[in-house]
Amino acid sequence: MIQGHGDDAYRFGRPIRANFSSNVYGHVDLAPLKAHLRTRLDAIGHYPEPEPYTLEKALADRLGIDSAAVCVTSGATEAIYLTAHAFAGSQTTILQPTFSEYGDACKLYNHQMIPCARKNLFSPGTSPELKEPAAPPGQRTTVWLCNPNNPTGEVIPKDELVKTIEAHPETVFVIDQSYGFFTQEPLLSTAEAVTLPNVVQFHSMTKRYAMPGLRLGYITANPQLLELLRAVRMPWSVNALAIEAGLFLCSHPDISPIDRPALLRETERLRGDLDAIPGISALPTRTHFFLCRLDHGRAANLKQWLAEEHGLLIRDAANFEGLDGRYFRIATQTPEENDLLVEAVRQYLKCSVQ
Repeated sequence: MIQGHGDDAYRFGRPIRANFSSNVYGHVDLAPLKAHLRTRLDAIGHYPEPEPYTLEKALADRLGIDSAAVCVTSGATEAIYLTAHAFAGSQTTILQPTFSEYGDACKLYNHQMIPCARKNLFSPGTSPELKEPAAPPGQRTTVWLCNPNNPTGEVIPKDELVKTIEAHPETVFVIDQSYGFFTQEPLLSTAEAVTLPNVVQFHSMTKRYAMPGLRLGYITANPQLLELLRAVRMPWSVNALAIEAGLFLCSHPDISPIDRPALLRETERLRGDLDAIPGISALPTRTHFFLCRLDHGRAANLKQWLAEEHGLLIRDAANFEGLDGRYFRIATQTPEENDLLVEAVRQYLKCSVQ
């Protein structure tokens, strides 16, 4: 678990000056949040709420839903393991390639795993349907998907997703929408999803506000469905400072603005520049990160060279199911940093073919 992920700068001897390996956009101004947390440091001298009711209500008020439909977690990773625990022993389909923690969590809780490529369930122009055999009587079925998807950046069209969910009312659809802020494609909204009896959604304040060290996310679902997750929840899993951060951000949702259209335009520029380099293909995306594929060689070697020679960090994507050692993932940063990466990759590929 948590092996081979991004943001592993600690593995290298020299400082990393530009980090493309994590899907967190690293140029958010956290000064107002840090200033607020400095005034709340006394909170670490007391236990937080066993369950963060106050923050759940604040989030519910912002989202326009019942607070019983919100469960705050210590990042999206706790949400993943909590959900896998709640549905232990399920017959489970995970749309691949995607974040490996879904599979790790489901294996830990004895899910019966059924492999499925994303394209086999959601293909443009076809009627979406689950082709897997029905589960035995009494056994729950779950489908896990990331939307926008990590690592591909694909987005399942909203109408196709809703059609599939409604066609399979006995199947629970677990939808990780951690990167929902970073796309302009229509997504299933939280207010819509909580009206459906078979949808669980994950959300990440970590990603939106670039604060991975605080670990803060939340689950939304129909209250009756969410009760199954609350039943296996560990008390005090969300620390006091994370709760304080969440409350502050609910009151100041635009305190750390990201110009999403500009970020996505820069993503397309970066993707186009990398795709123009002989020996590499940069794949299409609907968000601020994307996959690249080398024609020859291993992405692990490119990663090592970029880190050691240029202080640039990318994400080797070989450990995503369905991808091989040629793939790596890039998350867009500033134009200046992106230009450094393009030039360094061009230099590496030029030297490697000589």
